[in-house]
Amino acid sequence: MASPFRRKSKGEKPVIDSDDVEIEEVVLAEIPEDEIPQNNDQEIDFEVALMESAKTVTHTCMDIRRGENVLIVCDPTTGEIGQALHRTATERSDRVLLIVMPKSRHHGEEPPAPVANLMRQQQIVIAPTRYSLTHTRAIRSAVKEGARVATMPGMTAEMFISGGMTADFNQIKKNLSELSTTLRRKRLIHVKDKKGTDIEFEVSWRDWKLDDNGICNRPRMITNLPAGKAFVLPREGTMNGTIVIDGTWESTILEEPLELVVEKGIVIDIKGDSTAAQIRQQFGEAASRLKSKDRELVWTVAEFGFGMNPKARLTGHVLEDEKQLGTCYFSIGDNTSLGGNAAVGIHIPGVITKPSVWLDDFQILNDGEFTEN
Repeated sequence: MASPFRRKSKGEKPVIDSDDVEIEEVVLAEIPEDEIPQNNDQEIDFEVALMESAKTVTHTCMDIRRGENVLIVCDPTTGEIGQALHRTATERSDRVLLIVMPKSRHHGEEPPAPVANLMRQQQIVIAPTRYSLTHTRAIRSAVKEGARVATMPGMTAEMFISGGMTADFNQIKKNLSELSTTLRRKRLIHVKDKKGTDIEFEVSWRDWKLDDNGICNRPRMITNLPAGKAFVLPREGTMNGTIVIDGTWESTILEEPLELVVEKGIVIDIKGDSTAAQIRQQFGEAASRLKSKDRELVWTVAEFGFGMNPKARLTGHVLEDEKQLGTCYFSIGDNTSLGGNAAVGIHIPGVITKPSVWLDDFQILNDGEFTEN
């Protein structure tokens, strides 16, 4: 079988960089057979798409400049993505290093010490990995030292060449910037939908986060890719009503909606199929690790946001699901990263597919469609 990494040109034999041979062997061993292109046409199309997405990351999102130190960190499940990023990054800088680290066991696990040490020495870190490095000490230290960082937890080859990763991130940045005028001085948010969502809560309009746009071109910036959402901390104790999650919960496309009953910012009941029972167990286990006075806080409604990426799709990958244009999402659990007080060690989002959203008296979304200002 021909390798999907070989570059083809008319009248020449396929060429592969000698430095990439070992990576290729690892990657081919990890890719399921049904994901590997099986003929030359598929192979060429796949490589072209892979390189186009990689170029978007290195040239547009990260804006790599001549002479910058660049570290690309992948694992055996994302080696093909790492290799594509390495090739396009070297078009901009001759100081690009590609590391294939062992696959982590869970989100937030620290990378090996040699990788963490290398991160602190870079201007740019790009990390497509199976499990998230976003909230690790290694990434925080790299950012503190001046690196700009893009993480891509859960990224697959299919996600990398389609959907949210193919968006115009400069346009998303522009749209998010323009959104600030709409959000200005709006305090009360009301969300409804046809499946039973009816929830109200307060926010501080200055707390809206509008920088999840995919453009990460200055020191100490960090982004997830694909990007494209606006989000905020619900003011603690102000949320009351019912949330019906009908799209995805965490990384699962729902067959039946989940109904969450909320009082004073805390989920007091959850209804649905077997998924509801699994959620109760999951959050119950998280609560058991806390002091008794803090256990209720695991059910805090920690975050609200809506998607701004027109190319994003509901796929069961949380990184992309909450970015789909016209959807909104609520996250339950830890809200400390947004300035809240629920330090509970669990944070899981659920997506509503066709919400209607009001900011005070202004309707911004109507059945999943943005309204005109």
